[in-house]
Amino acid sequence: MAEKIKVLHIIKSLGRGGAEMLLPETLNYHNQERYEFHYIYFLPWKDQVVKPLERNGGIVTCMSSNNNLDIMAKVPALVRYIRRNNIKLVHCHLAWAGIAGRIAAKLAGVPVIYTEHNNISSYHILTYLASRMTLFLNDLTIAVSADAREASSKVVSPHKLKLILNGVDTVAFQRGKHPSDIRKKLGIPEDHLIISTVAVFRIQKRLDLFIKVAAGILQRHEKVSFIMIGDGPEKPAVEQQARELGLEGKVFFEGLQHNVKPYFELTDIYLMTSDFEGLPIALLEAMSMSCAPVATDVGGIPEVVENGISGLLSPAGDVEALQQQLELLIEDKEKRLEIASNARYRIENYFSMKKMVRELEEVYQQFLTKGAYSKLTHGVYSKSS
Repeated sequence: MAEKIKVLHIIKSLGRGGAEMLLPETLNYHNQERYEFHYIYFLPWKDQVVKPLERNGGIVTCMSSNNNLDIMAKVPALVRYIRRNNIKLVHCHLAWAGIAGRIAAKLAGVPVIYTEHNNISSYHILTYLASRMTLFLNDLTIAVSADAREASSKVVSPHKLKLILNGVDTVAFQRGKHPSDIRKKLGIPEDHLIISTVAVFRIQKRLDLFIKVAAGILQRHEKVSFIMIGDGPEKPAVEQQARELGLEGKVFFEGLQHNVKPYFELTDIYLMTSDFEGLPIALLEAMSMSCAPVATDVGGIPEVVENGISGLLSPAGDVEALQQQLELLIEDKEKRLEIASNARYRIENYFSMKKMVRELEEVYQQFLTKGAYSKLTHGVYSKSS
């Protein structure tokens, strides 16, 4: 049997973020008879995805770091890992892991791919500058949405930029397969319509607006409950906001969940209030499970949600518009179910995990084919003439 080709993914953390959750799910579709996948992460307190990766066949290592400077200091250790484990290709995710990873890959003399999960123009200025100074080291930058590709095209050469849309496991994320007692546990009546979201509680997610929208809806509709799933630095402030508006028992904070499928099983409408996004995995998962999406028209969201067909879109920050769209779907069950069905169809046909992994492996093969790339000075690779 031929020796497996070893691919190393480098990512800042393995918490439950969109980019992080993709990794164990793609392993279910990758050809593990051909490839052996290694994973390095840096923030030890964000490790929720470690066990799923290991269960699915991944080899996981934490290079413990406290901040971005610590991550950069791990470059020599990354080089040693690549050489010691005979890594043939490095695949980086998220800004600072990408900066450190691409430098290490070049020093170790192996090709490096970077997936851009966000719009690079939304980065903090220091992150943006550090990324821009090192992006030329990537042999290829993969954008997960047309919005991310457009932003990256301003700083990445066209021949080094490729669009591969994020995908979701449409077999696993399918309504009717994940019964639960969550409604009973939370005390939500059977006749209540449920609106939910899954997010890291960060400023750009604008979950304060989620609460404002919920408050407006609950003034007019008694038989509606809201569920917020996730954790993060903004959670205490959002919880306080909900208490001040008297939303206890109406908006439920369920914290970080390793398995969100039972929550999507209950969800009628999935609400996103973000100021900016890449191509959000939680949205793909919710749509795959036939939740009708109402979302802000930002980043890669309009590439997924066809406004009026597979979801409803509003301008970022427009609380009134979001409320109006929710009310439309609350009051018009037939329209809500039609959009939910179209949402599932949209994901199945255009954003499946199977399609995404096939395209990724085609890229891997391009870089791993003998003779396709020639080694130049300092470990930099370029296409052979």
